[in-house]
Amino acid sequence: MPPKDEETTNGDDLINKNNNKENNEVENEDEDDNNDSDDGEEEEGGGADEASKKKKRKKKKKKKKKGTSTAAAPPMVVQEPSQKPPHLGLKDTAFTDFAVKYGQTNPPTIPVEQLFKGKQYPKGEIQSYQLESQTYRETSAEVRARDRLQEDLYGKIRWGAEVHRQVRNYAQSLCKPGIKLHDLCTQLENKNRELVQEHGLDRGIAFPTGCSLNHVAAHYTPNNGDDTVLSYDDVMKLDFGVQIEGRIIDSAWTVHFNPRYDPLVEAVREATDAGIRTSGIDVRLCDIGEAIQEVMESYECELDGTTYPVKAIRNLNGHSIAPYQIHAGKSVPIVKNGCEESIKMEEGEVYAIETFGSTGRGYVVEDMECSHYMKRFHAPHVPLRMQSSKKLLAHINKTFGTLAFCRRWLERDDGGSFTINGNNGKQEKYMGALKNLCDVGIIEPYPPLCDTKGCYTAQYEHTILMRPTCKEVVSRGDDY
Repeated sequence: MPPKDEETTNGDDLINKNNNKENNEVENEDEDDNNDSDDGEEEEGGGADEASKKKKRKKKKKKKKKGTSTAAAPPMVVQEPSQKPPHLGLKDTAFTDFAVKYGQTNPPTIPVEQLFKGKQYPKGEIQSYQLESQTYRETSAEVRARDRLQEDLYGKIRWGAEVHRQVRNYAQSLCKPGIKLHDLCTQLENKNRELVQEHGLDRGIAFPTGCSLNHVAAHYTPNNGDDTVLSYDDVMKLDFGVQIEGRIIDSAWTVHFNPRYDPLVEAVREATDAGIRTSGIDVRLCDIGEAIQEVMESYECELDGTTYPVKAIRNLNGHSIAPYQIHAGKSVPIVKNGCEESIKMEEGEVYAIETFGSTGRGYVVEDMECSHYMKRFHAPHVPLRMQSSKKLLAHINKTFGTLAFCRRWLERDDGGSFTINGNNGKQEKYMGALKNLCDVGIIEPYPPLCDTKGCYTAQYEHTILMRPTCKEVVSRGDDY
């Protein structure tokens, strides 16, 4: 026999080979004597030996598998949240390390899917429908059966919502006077990619992080080279999104440090909650706007000895959300008579209920350098003559699809997605091509939206789901 086979005939001999050389020599002599016996016995013995070898090999393999299976990952450590956010604008129940109660690290590093493996994702806040005509939904067997059929969809939405909660609590720990907004957005977005396990268009960031300051209400994120710093007297609206298979979670809150802005921020937060309470199946969107405006404009804010009424920004709205479509067609006004009376919410729809309040005129216009862009959901087919435009559009199609993006992402080494582009996605000298795509109507630019300079604006936003049986505020957390 070959030496390797001889060594595998006896598992004990192999283990004790170095300590029992003499015993091995005796065994070898005995085998030689047996080989001198008659051929018939040799053939029978050989067959028996072969059978015993196979059994021993199988046993040996099983032992190896058993040994590898015992090497398990260290258990997650469940703790009590204890760290409070360094800024105002949140509930007293807010903690920047809230996820440690699930076994998350601080700062969070465990992907949410792994953290809840084998478990259900936390549900959002459940609210009943207020219309008397819809109260039957809670007890109807048929409606409840329809609701159960959507559990897979709800799971994806709740997964994204939990990612949003953990990322924003991490971001809240970073919001301190002196931080560069570019650094804040970069760290928030990297944590978003980490916790959602970014995988191209399957899951990742839904749109660029908005960090609009003071009179700028929305659609501002720093481009590369922008060194704007957050200060003690700033009012910042932090707005970002998560998407799982196109199911977008859109939620925002206001960061401030000076207590003098408390009435403005409270007015907007309470108005958002009033809009959520009013929402429901068969509710007219104009009624939601009326409820929001009534609450918001009951507040006033005193700044430097002057009292300013808090005004709802009348040309900003909430919106319906569809897969891979952040603005899906229906707008939820935040003022009375803000839309046609016939438009209502329907079963199965997803909405972002967001409100904006201002100490200024309550009306915004486009201003400043643009950073946000998005391919039109129903973009026209336009022949492109510029080769650079074709190249950029191909990159946008495969990396972002119809999700919003920003110039910072195009200038990353991965071009916005490491899964899709690796470290070879960075776009060079693309501004001419981007302008061309905007001019022909394929890409829509979204410049910052600004009220009067010197005023202050605030925002709160939640994503809600019109389930057959109830209304679920999926992005609700202990913070706001």
